[in-house]
Amino acid sequence: MTDTDTMITLVGSRLAKEGEEFVFLGESRECQKCKLKRTCLSLEPGRRYSVVKLRGDTIHECFIHDSGVLAVEVVNSSIIAAIDSKKAIDGARISYERPKCSDFDDSLYDLINPEGLKSGDKCTVSKVIESIDEDLTSGCSLKKVELNL
Repeated sequence: MTDTDTMITLVGSRLAKEGEEFVFLGESRECQKCKLKRTCLSLEPGRRYSVVKLRGDTIHECFIHDSGVLAVEVVNSSIIAAIDSKKAIDGARISYERPKCSDFDDSLYDLINPEGLKSGDKCTVSKVIESIDEDLTSGCSLKKVELNL
């Protein structure tokens, strides 16, 4: 992680802890009347972020967060997902595609449909965790991996 990877935003004071992860859901109607919305809305909706640093302790009023918001630095979080075994190579730069498996154990739903990752995203396989073929009945060959955008 470099300084250029970090983004400054505002998050609810309860989320403002180093290491805390969240998915940015986007703008709410209440955001329209806020003078700080440009800072809050600088993130990409649907993406998973991690708080890496607090930027002071000033709590700003917010129409959404009842305990106010704090300025923080965030980075894109790594995402645990299932990908085709052929693409599961440490360090590989891939274009993410949701596995084509149609019949899988319910316990794999979050791996096959990872929150914060979209089809076509360019990402790096930072770690191959394990093979998950035993939970599949459709003959797919998948591996559980950690991906970085």
